[in-house]
Amino acid sequence: MQAWRVLMALAFLLLSGCLVVFKEPLPAEQAAPAALLGKWASQNAWGEPLNIELRQIGVNRYRAASFPGGTARPRDSYEFTVSRHGNRWYLSAAVPQAFGGHYSIAGFELTARHELVLYTLDLEQIRQSLGQKALSGESMPTAEGEGLLISSPLPEVFAYLDDPANSDLFVETARFKRVAR
Repeated sequence: MQAWRVLMALAFLLLSGCLVVFKEPLPAEQAAPAALLGKWASQNAWGEPLNIELRQIGVNRYRAASFPGGTARPRDSYEFTVSRHGNRWYLSAAVPQAFGGHYSIAGFELTARHELVLYTLDLEQIRQSLGQKALSGESMPTAEGEGLLISSPLPEVFAYLDDPANSDLFVETARFKRVAR
């Protein structure tokens, strides 16, 4: 699971809890901001280096590759798409079947300090949203425990996520610095 968590740092880095997944991916209708592409570095909770490279691989399609400990060969790579709704950028990637399959959606921002900050959805708050009927979905088993499968259509999901009253649904999971060229 640690390799998958490192990649979810692209939507991706899940440092705790189980997954919130969606039946639909983000459509490849928008281009990522140019500043997102390139090489990024961080450290995990144990102080080990985390390096990722984000590249365009097609029209509005991108690939994230992780490079453990400065190695030249990627350990994992995942394709993703991006979308901007309101003031937020989101990215979406397919989730391995062992972790529920379907698609993850995470938030990201590019800061003035040349950092890439990644956010995941808080599992318990999304569970409460399901209980309040703000979103539709169900629990699902994964290799890490109970996750959530959200079945609401994407327009409903983004209306909910973009509502400023729901800004606490997002949890910062990783902060990367741009690698000097």
